[in-house]
Amino acid sequence: MEKPSPSRFFIRAWTAFVVLFIYMPIFCGALSGLSKSRYFIFPVKKWSFEWWQKTFDSFEIHQLLNNSLLIAFIVTIISVVIGFFGALAFARYDWKGRRLYQKLLLLPVFFPQPVLGLALLLWFNALGINPSWQTAVVAHLVWIVPVVTLVIAIQVYGFDPTLEEAARDLGADNITILKEVTLPILWPGIWSGALFAFLLSWGNFPLSLYTTGVDSTIPKWLYAKMVAGYTPMVTALGTMSTLAAAAVLLLAGFFALMAAKARERGRESI
Repeated sequence: MEKPSPSRFFIRAWTAFVVLFIYMPIFCGALSGLSKSRYFIFPVKKWSFEWWQKTFDSFEIHQLLNNSLLIAFIVTIISVVIGFFGALAFARYDWKGRRLYQKLLLLPVFFPQPVLGLALLLWFNALGINPSWQTAVVAHLVWIVPVVTLVIAIQVYGFDPTLEEAARDLGADNITILKEVTLPILWPGIWSGALFAFLLSWGNFPLSLYTTGVDSTIPKWLYAKMVAGYTPMVTALGTMSTLAAAAVLLLAGFFALMAAKARERGRESI
């Protein structure tokens, strides 16, 4: 039996250390939400689901959840639509001004989000628009659309344009080519971009802080409770949010795997 090499042992140990380092704060937060005490004391003396139950029963939390989901879903849909066509312009076609477009597209990504949020707030005030969840959608789009565009553009770079030309030679119109050729091939990138958009919008705090107004979101509420009026509902809600994000990723991976297997079976049947 082959003995494990020292390098392999080191890699496994280092991987375990990194995973532990990343997830230990989340684990401590989960323990805090399961403690009956108002403040986290380790070891936990008395376990209780009291704070989780209060979080589930809170009308305020339900409203925060509705606002966060509404913003995230709208941002995801708009980001994917704009990002898809933006990715084609970014990586598929060669046109005058393309290089300038590629550079300008990256600016919001590297811009500090608190400064961007403040700038958008000043812009909304100058236009006489009161901050609300609608302005938060616009703010999220300014930052997330470039990210989604870049994610989809990675898939576009590997796209073979001769496939569209072959479909056109066979008599397909532009709509048919888009539905039957372009979208199925770019679907993995579109799916990944949608996941990025949803999760980035769901957990965004700096932009939401400046642009939501009275329509608070979950990250904004968590910050407010950490600053003043702390309650273990903070850690309970934070743990729920983390678990929900992990569930979204797992479900997305499962559906992507099922879709890949379905395409493979389709090829085999042909």
